Amino acid sequence: MNTLETQTNAAGGQSVLTDVLGVGSERMHPHANKFHAGNGDDGKHYWLTPPDLYAQLDAEFHFDFDPCPFPKPDDFDGLTCEWGQRNYVNPPFGSIVHEGKKKGPTAWMRKAIEEQRKGKLSVVVYPVDKWVLMMLAATGAQNIRNLGDVKWCATEDGSAGKGTGRHIACFVLTPNDQGKGPAR
Repeated sequence: MNTLETQTNAAGGQSVLTDVLGVGSERMHPHANKFHAGNGDDGKHYWLTPPDLYAQLDAEFHFDFDPCPFPKPDDFDGLTCEWGQRNYVNPPFGSIVHEGKKKGPTAWMRKAIEEQRKGKLSVVVYPVDKWVLMMLAATGAQNIRNLGDVKWCATEDGSAGKGTGRHIACFVLTPNDQGKGPAR
């Protein structure tokens, strides 16, 4: 067992690891979660945008910043840093521990909206159920595209995965020059 897991805090209660993670009723070491274990039988991490998809989006939007780079520099934090003027955002497809708290897609969407209010463009890709995209289209939602079931590439060797089994929404948050974003 990891010594960090067996230590107690100053009050003699929860482990230091529990205090650091601060999420859920069950605690696990970060290397035991699915992000470190890999996907499927091959154990690879299919997180990278396929080069042809990125090239297509970049040709249209001319990205100058990636708040979710791979590999991520040790001191880099895409949720708190200032983003570029034209951002490509492929955030983690699950929750992460950020500043001791569990953060999921909502944190990334809030940050993209915050940057939009500053007059910046962000293109956010994220898996959603196909019916959600169908309903958004039926209600006239603009600036949302269905990219289909993207075959993300492995961080280990760039090989294409089998996809997530869900469609990938491409949300285009255009700059809001008045400094006001959506009311949500």
